[in-house]
Amino acid sequence: MQESANLKVADHQEDQTLFKKRIPIHPRSVKGTFRTFKNAVLWLAFGVYFGLPWLPWGRHEVPNQAVLFDMVGRRFFIFDLVLYPQDLISLSVLLFIAAALLFFVTGLVGRAFCGYFCFQTLWTDAFIYIEKLVKGERPARLKLHKQAWNGEKIVKYGVTHVLWLLLAFSTALSFILYFGYAPELTAQFFAGTLPLVAYSTVLIISLTTYAAAGLAREQVCIYMCPYSRFQGVMYEPETLAPYYDNLRGEGKTGRAALRAGTKTLEERHAKGAGDCIDCGMCVQVCPAGIDIRNGMQYPCISCGLCIDACNSIMDSVGFQRGLVRYDSEINIESESPGKAHLDLFRVRTVGYGVAILVMIGALVYNLATRTEVQLSIQPVRQPLFVVMSDGHIRNRYQIHITNKTLDEQNYHIAARGLPEQSMEVGGGMDDVKVRPGKSVMVLANVDLAPNEVMTINEFEFTVTPKNQQDKPLIKKVRFNSKQDNTREPT
Repeated sequence: MQESANLKVADHQEDQTLFKKRIPIHPRSVKGTFRTFKNAVLWLAFGVYFGLPWLPWGRHEVPNQAVLFDMVGRRFFIFDLVLYPQDLISLSVLLFIAAALLFFVTGLVGRAFCGYFCFQTLWTDAFIYIEKLVKGERPARLKLHKQAWNGEKIVKYGVTHVLWLLLAFSTALSFILYFGYAPELTAQFFAGTLPLVAYSTVLIISLTTYAAAGLAREQVCIYMCPYSRFQGVMYEPETLAPYYDNLRGEGKTGRAALRAGTKTLEERHAKGAGDCIDCGMCVQVCPAGIDIRNGMQYPCISCGLCIDACNSIMDSVGFQRGLVRYDSEINIESESPGKAHLDLFRVRTVGYGVAILVMIGALVYNLATRTEVQLSIQPVRQPLFVVMSDGHIRNRYQIHITNKTLDEQNYHIAARGLPEQSMEVGGGMDDVKVRPGKSVMVLANVDLAPNEVMTINEFEFTVTPKNQQDKPLIKKVRFNSKQDNTREPT
């Protein structure tokens, strides 16, 4: 008996493998509301991604491109909006809004982002469409996959992979077009005159797109994307997601295929059979290859294609729709389910909603109150002040001026609240010229006599654009001295 037990343990250990072998998934095409919506999002996303670099937009001294990331000039052009590294706060707020919106939507309708808007989903859909175009519908693809290698299989597989690589290459090339003038950059790319980094970027993005959308597909979502793993943290009993109505579908005796004696609802219910005819269409159309009838599973991306498939089958046999539907866990498990609805007023969703609205307001205010010049004035702290040989006390200040316009600007530096001749700007640079998108730093010395120090604790720097004399930028600073060395410097 001991030997038999040891053999069983050994057999069990041999059956275990480090990695589960992937079973290729060949999704069947389906028509319905969710498939139509997915197609609309796909074409819109592709139109935006591939079209934006070629959309003209009138500008001065920079390429006429609607969306342009000027890495050399450290400027991001998004239509009429120009962002600089100094606008990091706006970018941070935008990222917060995106994250909060993702959590908010997930709490309401599950992984809708994954099912409709994720790049992996969009490009995988496109690659599957190419595969179907070349190899045919699901039965033909399954047959081709199982048959031995011959001329037909080599040609169809070869054409499919060539088209995949072309789409992946187009994706990579479009990516780098956001970083330069698209027509000029395209010509230089094919002429071979771009830097090596451009070709390396295109190669890497092409290969990763081809591997992720063509070869790995659902494995990216299951094994690589962390979102599928922590989605359960954001799900609540009220969250809407694709569910199988187990009570209706299984009945008392389980599923039953359509055959003599179980073709009508009356016949099925008399025998205790559920409404599910066990056609398997919900499994065949799933891009993740799961069976929604087994309950909620983490590979599910909430795309709703199983709902379209089930509804089409229910229509064909004359049964009521909604055997598979978007619903909440609370409602689907109820003995008398009601109509599915969005439950907005929950602590978590209300909290996300309020946070999103507050941060949107902050973003709009921050962008609306942006100035065309950024001014920063800091005292030189090593040392805070210097006592001159004549008794005067000197403070030094660093003045940083950033021109956030698209044109070269001239600025005049002055001070308010100081005696005449007490301020000297380094190198006599009372007037400075700053190129668009650039910064200039100048040093200013302020010398005050001992009797003046007693009455002057702070003063104002003014930086005035020469073309906008009525809009000076004013910064109040403190003057540090022996009598004031216990105060916290600014």
